[in-house]
Amino acid sequence: MGSSSSSYAPKTIYLDVDGKVQKVVFSRHCSPCDIKELLCTSSNIPRNTAIMMVDPEGALVSMDPTMPTNSPNSLYKVVPLSTGQLGEKEDMFQNVLSQVADQFSRAFRINELKTEVTNRLAMLEKRVELEGLKVVEIEKCKNDLKKLRDEMASRGGGRVNCPCKYNFDDGKKVTPRRDVPNYPKYTLSQETVEALKKPTFDVWHWEHNEMLSCLEYMYHDLGLVKEFNMNPITLKRWLLAIQENYRNNPFHNFRHCFCVSQMMYGMINLCNLQEKLTLTDMGILMTAAVCHDLDHPGYNNTYQINARTELAVRYNDISPLENHHCAVAFQILSLPECNIFANVDPEAFKQIRQAIITLILATDMARHGEILDSFKQKVDNFDFTNEEHVTCLKMVLIKCCDISNEVRPTEVAEPWVDCLLEEYFMQSDREKSEGLPVAPFMDRDKVTKPTAQIGFIKFVLIPMFETVMKLFPQIEEIMVQPLRDSRDHYEELKQIDDAMTEGSSFVIKLRKDL
Repeated sequence: MGSSSSSYAPKTIYLDVDGKVQKVVFSRHCSPCDIKELLCTSSNIPRNTAIMMVDPEGALVSMDPTMPTNSPNSLYKVVPLSTGQLGEKEDMFQNVLSQVADQFSRAFRINELKTEVTNRLAMLEKRVELEGLKVVEIEKCKNDLKKLRDEMASRGGGRVNCPCKYNFDDGKKVTPRRDVPNYPKYTLSQETVEALKKPTFDVWHWEHNEMLSCLEYMYHDLGLVKEFNMNPITLKRWLLAIQENYRNNPFHNFRHCFCVSQMMYGMINLCNLQEKLTLTDMGILMTAAVCHDLDHPGYNNTYQINARTELAVRYNDISPLENHHCAVAFQILSLPECNIFANVDPEAFKQIRQAIITLILATDMARHGEILDSFKQKVDNFDFTNEEHVTCLKMVLIKCCDISNEVRPTEVAEPWVDCLLEEYFMQSDREKSEGLPVAPFMDRDKVTKPTAQIGFIKFVLIPMFETVMKLFPQIEEIMVQPLRDSRDHYEELKQIDDAMTEGSSFVIKLRKDL
């Protein structure tokens, strides 16, 4: 640091002004415009006059902070330019710039880039238009839902007010209500029923009541309501309590919960898991997916630990968020009117509870390498009758579903990247304001959409899904290939970004040199 301190000193030059020596001092922070104005003032030349500066040999001197210093024995002279001189220099400059632009265009394929950017811009404009329509519909649905909630509240009915969200007082008494939740029951079309089983399902076209109905359908369709002897009304109450306990974060919200649950339902159908696992396993997989991010605050484990939040202190810095999601899930299930496992044998429920906790804790990405390595050791000789093998498979399945957005079509997946980056930027802004460490992949000044996705897809998603593909080859076309396509898509975007950045830097340097 000490060796570079001299570069921060003000710069001094000496001028010949009407035969007198004039000393001019300026800071390194001055712009060329500032320096020009300073020189005009020192030489009594009107401000709007074009000027140039020459050394004693008549050579031009650049008017910017990089100009060489001189001495009283080697004065610079400030010369105002006439209109004719200006025109001549302007013509020369335009001629040079034209040649450079031509060479630059050939070197960087500007026309091809321009065409591609124009096409992409047209696509984005069309998408913005469609997304705008979606936003209008979503806002309308939100207003309708608010009216519905107000109406339910005015009738003295509605959902049970679960104390899970902020209150951890185990001594709090809860008075059960026996009224039936009145959210609209949607009759799903055959087209929707079939689409629900596929990873291509578009999760953006559904409002909360419809998503609740879809989740309810999944539990009935998989035979879970019958297997666990669930009261259908209790299932409704439980789903409403689940929705109520997801916060309105940009990414970790109820729609993300639905995404993960729908992908789990899709993988169960795609991999024919009903034939290989028990119905109890199905119930554990689906319930863990539904509950896996309950009451997520929008700030990840790293923030919780660095900021020493209440959650980090409570769980001793060990997966604080995932432990919290589990706690909220079983606080909801502890309410008699929301306990979908109320008719399950106590010993069986104990095993179900432990299995759900194991799966939710597995969604902590800090454990990704450990869990995937364990599965890799088992996959070549996988035994569906081995409890340890099956538990490891279930952990990998919920991990796949939790981070599966890029498996979906681009128009469905890409908005999730924007949502995730928005949540990341909220956290990094807060970390900066609180003086906490900031991860580069969350810093709005360092990350772009392509850079955020390429590494994650190449080194996390593809290796994990390709490992699962060894056990279930049928996922290659429907799940693994879209991941490879997504990787290629973002690598193309990065190449365009890099070329445009390099081109902009080249033009700036060229203008500066001229």
